[in-house]
Amino acid sequence: QVQLVESGGGLVQAGESLRLSCAASGRTKSTYSMGWFRQTPGKEREFVAALTWSSGNTYYADSVKGRFTISGDSAKNTVYLQMNSLKPEDTALYHCAARKTSYTNYDYWGQGTQVTVSS
Repeated sequence: QVQLVESGGGLVQAGESLRLSCAASGRTKSTYSMGWFRQTPGKEREFVAALTWSSGNTYYADSVKGRFTISGDSAKNTVYLQMNSLKPEDTALYHCAARKTSYTNYDYWGQGTQVTVSS
């Protein structure tokens, strides 16, 4: 099992920045990649960004490319999401997730951290 705990959310104004953190514990050696997703009431969960541990490859949703950066510290089992130039449409509950292989769904999820961007 892998436990994920997010932090770093908050209320900011449009154009400002936030950095989210996701600390993993438990059987972290089994994780292939970690990612960030977000969800707003009444909408489906949306992929934001992902990081593959072995290759260091990163992936982003088109809506956040150029503004968000995902990074990780394998020694700390922590993944970060640096969010710059935030927009009101970035307002959501942001979840961290982890998966064990490249061909499985994300197996582990955190409780989420709220990001609210005011205009």
